[in-house]
Amino acid sequence: MAGGGKGSGRPAKKKSPTKGTGGNVRRGLEGKGATPPAHMRHWHKDKARTERIEREDRTGRPSSPRTPVRGRRSEDAPEYIGGRNPVLEALRAGVPASTLYIALRIDNDDRVKESVRIAADHGIAMLEVGKEKLDRLTEGAIHQGMALQIPPYEYAHPEDLIGIAQDAAEVPLIVALDSVTDPRNLGAIARSATAFGAHGMVIPSRRSAGVTGGAWKTSAGTLAHLTVARAANLTATLREYREAGLFVIGLDGESTVDIGDANLLDGPLVVVVGSEGKGLSRLVRESCDLVVRIPMNAAAESLNAGVAAGVALYEVARHRRR
Repeated sequence: MAGGGKGSGRPAKKKSPTKGTGGNVRRGLEGKGATPPAHMRHWHKDKARTERIEREDRTGRPSSPRTPVRGRRSEDAPEYIGGRNPVLEALRAGVPASTLYIALRIDNDDRVKESVRIAADHGIAMLEVGKEKLDRLTEGAIHQGMALQIPPYEYAHPEDLIGIAQDAAEVPLIVALDSVTDPRNLGAIARSATAFGAHGMVIPSRRSAGVTGGAWKTSAGTLAHLTVARAANLTATLREYREAGLFVIGLDGESTVDIGDANLLDGPLVVVVGSEGKGLSRLVRESCDLVVRIPMNAAAESLNAGVAAGVALYEVARHRRR
């Protein structure tokens, strides 16, 4: 039997003395001091919850630790309009552009030639780039070999819109958007607002689409002629408009009052358009002087926010022409 010890018949070897701990045990017994507050403990559930809420506020959608979160585009970052017709329409409308990107070996049709001419006349820089660069700038949208870079939009203050109407010696007409999150709807509403003589548009600073490249594209350049203001609190802004003498009407399909039967449409007016899915929020609805509907066939449950705004603004313009 190999080895010594128990059952070997040989005496076990005596263990040599071990080294001391050097005071490690004693220091370990001294403790780590006072427990840090919750916000300093990275493992604490309240801190994790706070960080998750901050992430969701930045991105606009819920996130989980397993799913990487993509941050929103910075408000200071430039926007891009892609497509030959949208680029040409934006240049014709005088959209404040900084650079025109053109694909290498692009086929020169009339739209490309006119875009290059307008860009040259207005001192807009022009760059020839590869398709991969254009794909990246337009985030994969259809660009047809052309993209236009526009600087970040400079929003006005809601009070400025009343001043625009006063300077023009006209009765104020303002469009307010309640949580319209699709930039294409914002652009379509801006197009209708410009067509029917609105003096500006108000959007909330949070949970709302902004004046992005997609909004510019849908507006067909009309955003260059319409002032957009941002409100930190839309309900407070509507209250201030009411105090300034403007009549506030909201669009909601559940109302019992048809817009054609509403009074004061020819006076100082704010038309509030609700979000694509939920319509007017409760607080905004309560901030309106009157809530009206657009009468339509029962087969159509509702109208797109952009279409509804166009119909309502046409009705307002019709009343003002009387």
